[in-house]
Amino acid sequence: MLEQRPAPTSTVGVIGWVRTNLFGGLLNTVLTLLSVLLLYWTFPPLLDWAVLSADFTGQTGKECTAEGACWAWLDQRIDQFLYGFYPQDAYWRVNLSVILLFPALAFILFDGLPYARYGRWYSLFYPVIAAILLVGGFGLEGVTTDKFGGFMLNLVAGLAGIVLSLPVGILLALGRRSKLPIVRYFSVGFIEFIRGVPLITLLFVAIVILQLFLPPEVSLDQLVRVMIMITLFASAYMAEVIRGGLQAIPQGQFEAAQAMGLRYWQSMRLIILPQALKISIPGIVNTFIGLFKDTTLVIIIGLFDILGQARLLQTNPDWIGKVDHETFLLAALFFFVICFSISRYSIRLERRLDTDQR
Repeated sequence: MLEQRPAPTSTVGVIGWVRTNLFGGLLNTVLTLLSVLLLYWTFPPLLDWAVLSADFTGQTGKECTAEGACWAWLDQRIDQFLYGFYPQDAYWRVNLSVILLFPALAFILFDGLPYARYGRWYSLFYPVIAAILLVGGFGLEGVTTDKFGGFMLNLVAGLAGIVLSLPVGILLALGRRSKLPIVRYFSVGFIEFIRGVPLITLLFVAIVILQLFLPPEVSLDQLVRVMIMITLFASAYMAEVIRGGLQAIPQGQFEAAQAMGLRYWQSMRLIILPQALKISIPGIVNTFIGLFKDTTLVIIIGLFDILGQARLLQTNPDWIGKVDHETFLLAALFFFVICFSISRYSIRLERRLDTDQR
């Protein structure tokens, strides 16, 4: 019997990956060469504009005399882009909220962490902790939500929408498939109405009209109204994504749950929803990403998120005409990092739950 030989060096390692993924056939080779040519045309000019010929120092836009980008505003305005109008001496409260967010997310998103049982309770109470830190209370000086702005505003509105829209969407999806007519008609009516109205319209309703229907002594905070509307808007889309996952479950699974004597909510919690949510992961994540990017629409109703701060700086007499592209590029970078991270975690989660291919 011949001894087992190692695979040829041209089929393994970096060389094997390049041959398989970049030059695996005529069409693949042509696409690779076109991509390289496109990068050759675009990347050097972009690098020259963004770094090599850029200005990094200066007090006003007039001091940016190079042909490249003007980044001199970063050291003066980056706080405004991150914290909006939040009091400067309280920035530590925002920073601490972000730092505490990471373990809160980790205990939900990853398995096998030490003290996970207690960590999940911490994740459950994190919104209360963050609200106290950001708004004040328990000895901390109060900060009104009209001081929220910049990327902090996008993060608060986006996270609140993501956390709240998933359970509401699940209930709406189950309600739409319910055999109870009132529950089914209410769910269908809500989903179809929300999906038929643009988010901008709902935001205007939240700011202008909603207060007219509330008692005079009741006044909802402007940011809370925005978060409610963003959550309701995302919940309608989330419900349809999850309904698609529910319809993909074979009828035998429902019958098996009934045969085991499980009640409705037990069968949903233990058998049906885990499978439906696993199937719906790409759609759910897609809705999350769209929701997070939709938080930029708050600029329409006068809230200064990161895009609002960019527009504000572009109209500043000291920087007018010098930072039109740079500010939007920074805002795009922030959103890309968050959305790409969500997307990568989604892929990792899909692989971990892909029990059919094991």
